[in-house]
Amino acid sequence: MVIRVDPHKLAYMAVPKAACSSVKATLATIDAGLAAENAHGFGQKQVHGLYPTQRFRMHRWDRLQEYFRFTVVRDPLTRLLAVYSNRVVGLRELHNCRKIKRGQVSLPADPDPDFFFQNLSAYASISSAIKHHALPTVVFTGSDLTRYSRVYRTSDIPELAQDLSAIIARDVIVPHFNSSDTPLSLSDLKPDTLSALRTRLCHEYAHLEDYFENPFGRRLFSMAA
Repeated sequence: MVIRVDPHKLAYMAVPKAACSSVKATLATIDAGLAAENAHGFGQKQVHGLYPTQRFRMHRWDRLQEYFRFTVVRDPLTRLLAVYSNRVVGLRELHNCRKIKRGQVSLPADPDPDFFFQNLSAYASISSAIKHHALPTVVFTGSDLTRYSRVYRTSDIPELAQDLSAIIARDVIVPHFNSSDTPLSLSDLKPDTLSALRTRLCHEYAHLEDYFENPFGRRLFSMAA
């Protein structure tokens, strides 16, 4: 589903764990179909219910040539690590997994990060929430990023606010959601985990090579591995 604000000709493709809650909340405040005073108080459940994140469909995107078409992308490694920090640790998502609760799979509901990432495919196969948030960026943006008016990195959110302000002719503020109290880094992970992540993310870094450097090409990683 393309997230559209038709009166201002805005079209947004959301990527999970790439500031999508913040961007959706922002669009809700400028969507003429909503009461602005209510939209300013929307939480994550409301904005995701209003604007579901769905996979890219070319035929829908091509109908919006006259729109300001944008997406927000995040460093692939940082995004994937946030799946663990936010969904597994923060929200305890795996405690809602029926197969784990029923003992149908031998996977812990509170895995350490090394176990989680080394078994990510298994977790994604039993948890739709984990699968959704860990899918590659290309699933949501499509393979050709030149079709966008602008691709913002999460660090470019202030620029997105400025651009939206110029388009709608009033100040726009992008709120901040989903800060993690326990962020992970490469140094927190074992060599086998780093190897699994390198393999999993190689195509995603190729897709986003104009926006992010692949950390697995650095000498630091080679020494750790």
